[in-house]
Amino acid sequence: MFLPVFLKMNISLYIKSFLLALIISLIIVPIVRYFSIRSGHYDIPNDIKTHKGKVPLLGGIGVFISFLITMLVVRFFTSFPSGTLRELRYIIIGASLIILIGLIDDLKKPRGISAEIKFIIEVLLALFMITRGFNIRFITPEYIAVILSVLWIVGVTNAFNIIDIMDGLSSSQVLVASLGFFLISMPSEDIYVNLLSITLAGAVLGFLPYNLSSKYKIFLGDSGSLFCGFILSITALGTSYSKMNPLGVYAPLLILSIPIYDTFYVSYMRIKKGISPLKGTKDHFALRLEMLGYTRKKILFITFIFSIILSSLAYLVTNVSVFYGVLIYLVALFLFFIASAYISRVDVTEGH
Repeated sequence: MFLPVFLKMNISLYIKSFLLALIISLIIVPIVRYFSIRSGHYDIPNDIKTHKGKVPLLGGIGVFISFLITMLVVRFFTSFPSGTLRELRYIIIGASLIILIGLIDDLKKPRGISAEIKFIIEVLLALFMITRGFNIRFITPEYIAVILSVLWIVGVTNAFNIIDIMDGLSSSQVLVASLGFFLISMPSEDIYVNLLSITLAGAVLGFLPYNLSSKYKIFLGDSGSLFCGFILSITALGTSYSKMNPLGVYAPLLILSIPIYDTFYVSYMRIKKGISPLKGTKDHFALRLEMLGYTRKKILFITFIFSIILSSLAYLVTNVSVFYGVLIYLVALFLFFIASAYISRVDVTEGH
């Protein structure tokens, strides 16, 4: 059975969008790195950030620029329904605001915007996006849906910032999650979701080689990790996921489960110690694995593969019966329970 002509055209567009974002990112990121070095904007090692030497910080700007240029090319050289263009416009506005928040924080390191002020701004931005139609639709009453939508947008946005404590960790999660959302949303032809996810995948893939390089290393910075988290939080709200299984609406929890898990785990461990969840500690699962003897390359590989498995499970959830859907979620919960028990053996103390 052949795909409809319209869908064939979209597939061609998605491939071009991915490649364009990838190529622009490969070109732009080293340019951003050069200006980051010239302007003296580095990430400096501390008790939590244990990288060697100071590293240029503004890689996320390169990811954002490649994403934005690709979106503009799509806007001006492709014919889409007016509703799609309106959705993309609001997303670009929201993404620009969140990148600005992160950029101010990056430029003013080590003392940037306070966590409280940043949280208030993010909540207001989330409310703006909700008024534009980016919200949870399967929960009633409406005010509960609004509250959960705010928590989702703000939580996922910051989850990718929280997990960004090791080379390639946050950006590789962004890559897999983007492709996961694209795979699930393709059959529904939710055009803006497909464009967002595939363009972000190309942009972050162009950044990854530099992030993992020893000679040309650059970090996402708060601007990049917040931007990626924001785009993924909005992407997750834009597709129906499944007509076969009502549990399919929870597929984003599987796709984004690793950064979400790290956020909850870190917060729980900090509260358990009687300290603020906003205070930096080494309770991250990746740092605990390192204390258990895993190399950073092995941690990145394991996390990357685990993320692919979870995204594959998310895809399965949208295509199986309720019984198997429940079974998949239970298996995922069991895996995280075992992982938590394993990494919690490490005694992480202040100054460790």
